[in-house]
Amino acid sequence: MSFLDNLENNLKSLESQEEGKESAERSRRARENERASAQAAAPWAEELKKGAFTADLLKQAARIGFSMRLKVHVAWLGTTLRLEARDRRLELRPTANGVVSAYLEGGAETRSEPLDLKSDAGEFLRRWLEPPIEDRT
Repeated sequence: MSFLDNLENNLKSLESQEEGKESAERSRRARENERASAQAAAPWAEELKKGAFTADLLKQAARIGFSMRLKVHVAWLGTTLRLEARDRRLELRPTANGVVSAYLEGGAETRSEPLDLKSDAGEFLRRWLEPPIEDRT
């Protein structure tokens, strides 16, 4: 191998090491940001998991679903509570600023709004399960 080939290989090696360091730094920062946001959302996640609103929501989901002749499936995905009924989904996601309710239809998020955990769970579910105006014929 000639001197120039050796020099070129060394330069390429140094460049790839620096790119690797930059990539590792970006990954470290992303992990730190994710951890910080999880810590900020932790009190809301705890309230969502163990609070009175969630207990009432689960009871009302079974009762209201039965009266509307549909099954409401409930699942915990990490700290997110997901409810599914036919092609609709409702996800309650804890954030640093509170709990956000995200409405999904057909796999796409149609809207999201802050959720007051002191509100009436039954009324909240009825608004979610109520068919859109154009479907009420």
